Amino acid sequence: MSQSLRIGLTGGIGSGKSTVAAILVRLGANLIDTDAIARSLTLAGGAAIDDIRTAFGAEFIAPDGALDRARMRAAAFTDEGARRMLEAILHPRIGGEVERLAATAKARVLVLDIPLLVESGRWRSRVDQVWLVDCAESLQIERVMHRSGWTVEAVRAVIGQQASRPARRAAADAIIHNEGITLEQLGHDVESLWLDAAAPGQ
Repeated sequence: MSQSLRIGLTGGIGSGKSTVAAILVRLGANLIDTDAIARSLTLAGGAAIDDIRTAFGAEFIAPDGALDRARMRAAAFTDEGARRMLEAILHPRIGGEVERLAATAKARVLVLDIPLLVESGRWRSRVDQVWLVDCAESLQIERVMHRSGWTVEAVRAVIGQQASRPARRAAADAIIHNEGITLEQLGHDVESLWLDAAAPGQ
């Protein structure tokens, strides 16, 4: 197995991708979380804050100096231009930080947690395999409403901005089914995939 094997982990909101990522870390993967990178870029003093203020206005910056996430979420999900403008600010910085972290990683397998891997069109060439965490849309909605207190309309708005379930499944090299199973079974399924990927000679 190449030392630089990269697995792109993706899945729709509420699919359980973060749970699978945590299992992979326990198994020995080096995780690079693009959502965490995006959050760090938009904290007070983050590298993207000045450009966001310039592009969107001071009202998109919270009193503590960080991005006003609720305001930006509302803008991005109702205005295609706003979403693309935000992506133009964040995506190059996220990509650069991913490469920096990958260059210093010691683990034999890198797992890149990329929620919008399929949607972006640019990440597929930067990973060796795509692993999809998959479940029914109704279960996605139920999970997000339970954990975040969002309305069903808010969750559906996010899902509507993401790739369709068939499109994600078509792009995947491996599908992790996270529906109708226990956490223990999910862990077993992820471990089986992991052992195959991490096997000598892969």
